[in-house]
Amino acid sequence: MISAQGFGHTRTVDIAQAAGVSQGLLFYHFETKDNLFAQAFEYAAQRDLDTLAKLEENGGAPLARLRDLLKLYSPSAKSKSWALWIDAWSESLRSTALEEVSRTIDLRWKQALRAILDDGVAEGAFKCPDPDGSTWRIVSLIDGLAVQATVHKRVLTRARLAELVRIGTATELGLPPEALSD
Repeated sequence: MISAQGFGHTRTVDIAQAAGVSQGLLFYHFETKDNLFAQAFEYAAQRDLDTLAKLEENGGAPLARLRDLLKLYSPSAKSKSWALWIDAWSESLRSTALEEVSRTIDLRWKQALRAILDDGVAEGAFKCPDPDGSTWRIVSLIDGLAVQATVHKRVLTRARLAELVRIGTATELGLPPEALSD
């Protein structure tokens, strides 16, 4: 329901009806609409976090892990998670519970990227004097481009977005852009 209608237009009665339960049961389990939305968002994001955990468990060279993380984090044509993220960020301005969940998940992605950058610097694969700053700039680049590609579908193609992410990330790490191509 949230994915289809958005956080701002979804009512607890809509969720209760879709789930075949009473509204009272929802409030019994979640106490507030904000808690329900935060837990629903966390549940939806968990699939991507599970995939991220597998990427980390697989290990490998920092450059290969970076390519995989960029592919996983960047929006794809078949994924609807970016629309949900954008909506969650917006709703987080008004919901402490949703802000806490989105911040925790967001920091998890930054932590994974930072670990890759640290490993790449340690191995001499990346030239990166400020891994923390690079982490923030790379994630911010992807986030900003993802918003544009998701909200304004005909302005920025996914292919162009991927190219801009590759170029920006490569520049940030002292790599030739083709190093991040598949």
